[in-house]
Amino acid sequence: MAQRCEICGKGPMTGNNVSHAHNLTRRRWLPNLQRVRVMIDGTPRYVRVCTRCLRSGKVVKAPRV
Repeated sequence: MAQRCEICGKGPMTGNNVSHAHNLTRRRWLPNLQRVRVMIDGTPRYVRVCTRCLRSGKVVKAPRV
């Protein structure tokens, strides 16, 4: 499954691990995605959303029934 936010499109970033001897090996930073029940066009649906979108209010959580 793609590590991508369904709201803002944030995905993995790449870079290097740097050892004390300055050896470089590739690494990835993954976004902090949460599976959240949100309202989309009036119907509740589960989407994978990054925590920044949750915190900033770009997503409206669906009420529990």
